[in-house]
Amino acid sequence: MKKNIINNINRLKTEKNAVILAHYYQIPEIQELADFVGDSLALAQAAVKIEADIIVFAGVHFMAETAKILNPNKKVLIPDMNAGCSLADSCPADEFELFLKDYKDHIVLTYVNASARVKTLSDIIVTSSNALKIVEQLPENEKIVFAPDRNLGSYINAKTGRNMVLWNGSCHVHDQLSIENVINLKLKNPDFKLIAHPECKSPVLELADFIGSTQALLNYTKTDASQKYIVATEGGIIHQMQKASPQKEFIVVPVDENCNCNDCIYMKMNTLEKIEQVLETESNEIFLDDQIISAAIKPLKRMLEMS
Repeated sequence: MKKNIINNINRLKTEKNAVILAHYYQIPEIQELADFVGDSLALAQAAVKIEADIIVFAGVHFMAETAKILNPNKKVLIPDMNAGCSLADSCPADEFELFLKDYKDHIVLTYVNASARVKTLSDIIVTSSNALKIVEQLPENEKIVFAPDRNLGSYINAKTGRNMVLWNGSCHVHDQLSIENVINLKLKNPDFKLIAHPECKSPVLELADFIGSTQALLNYTKTDASQKYIVATEGGIIHQMQKASPQKEFIVVPVDENCNCNDCIYMKMNTLEKIEQVLETESNEIFLDDQIISAAIKPLKRMLEMS
């Protein structure tokens, strides 16, 4: 059955000149099927270069919006319209706009995990792969508002000595990882290195042997001499880690004592069946107002230039 669905998807891709972009947090079957798999920065960079007529974005809503902003004349489809993002939801555009009125002399850096409208209120978009690099390119006395992830912002403040104003948002996948679970895993597995995404809370990051974006974590496990890792991020990346380093061991920091996983419920809404359906019907298309696209593309282009 699954093989038939995959064959049909590949046929539809050819017939309709479509490509599938997938985030590392997708299920393994989607990662294997996709034309390009990556983190938010890599997917944005890939979206700029796409020549296909249709983009199927196996990720969450803000990612599909970003692809549409960068490809306004292409048809962008998302397998499940309800695949949102807790971090993007933590920063409603109306509230953020009011918040910024108190910081009119600040430059606004917004993490890519935000709605298209929030992007229009921003000066530069960043991802976990390039946020530190971009902040370090700005003058030391530059006043900065960083949104929406407070954990990533706190990490950058600590690394750079900056005092960026932070919006109080977070990603449920990373924010729910408790220091207790991390310590317990470390005690049970003392020969495992802890690697963590900077969206985790600072006590978790303080224990980490390496901190980096999803792509950076993957790259680290490929080149590091250690053979064992405790991974503090969404569990979907384990597929790529095991694929690249089959001889190594990986343990995901669990949400609680009753599971051995840490999945984003929104990322996991996408399925092979839903990809097949949107390709057949060309439904779940992303539509954005021309004014939103015109305003949101400016900070995205600045990000790509500074990356």
